Amino acid sequence: MIKFTIDGRVVEAEKGMTVLAVARAHKIRIPALCYHPALKSAGSCRLCAVEVIGETGQGKTMLSCIIRAKEGLVVRTTGELVEKARTLAFQRLLQMAPQSVRLRALADEYGISPGSSEVRPEPLPDGCIRCRLCIRVCKEVVGVEALKIEKRDGTPFVVPVANRCIGCGTCANLCPTDAIRLEDNAGIRTLMIRDEVIGQHPLERCERCGQHYATPEFLHYVEERTARLPHVRAQHHYCPTCARQQMSDRSPVPPGILSKLN
Repeated sequence: MIKFTIDGRVVEAEKGMTVLAVARAHKIRIPALCYHPALKSAGSCRLCAVEVIGETGQGKTMLSCIIRAKEGLVVRTTGELVEKARTLAFQRLLQMAPQSVRLRALADEYGISPGSSEVRPEPLPDGCIRCRLCIRVCKEVVGVEALKIEKRDGTPFVVPVANRCIGCGTCANLCPTDAIRLEDNAGIRTLMIRDEVIGQHPLERCERCGQHYATPEFLHYVEERTARLPHVRAQHHYCPTCARQQMSDRSPVPPGILSKLN
């Protein structure tokens, strides 16, 4: 195990862990919007800046989602350098997504207001902070790669890749500012980016309760991925609630277990 210091507190970490992951494991609060433990860190939002003290005693700001835990490392999550970096990051994000409830609440928690600027923000506010969480999760976890960055007049935008989306909704679930939204209505799932409809998918009904729950494309994709696991594939005909109940109903009770519980 690696030992280092965060805010004067000695913490332990496994090799390869980032400072942000270690801080969260020890309930040490560091803000972040583009971080997810299942994905490679990108450092896009820049909110997770911390001060790292060098051998000379001088500190410099670094992104805690990027730097790895190292023996003897000294980290501060507060202080003048951190507050300056964090304020700049928050103000930049607030210009890009001024209506985001989550972002505004997080900024308020750290005492940061949107501020005012005579400089025209680039890109113009559209709710997307270009963190690429949606693109990364679609590629690294879902494995579909249905989203990409495309430049329009020199400005990057998240856009769909034609005929790749399976309508799983993972991108909408992870979007920190709700720039990507999902709506299920009358058996149709609609996906939107910046209020622009990028796809509509019919929804299949659960064979047990009859509720709409998943797109045919998603179910086909998952069935292909679990082709060698027939006991898992059988659950794809049910919504998550019924699948759990179905598995519970079929779980065998070992002989004698009930008498031991009485």
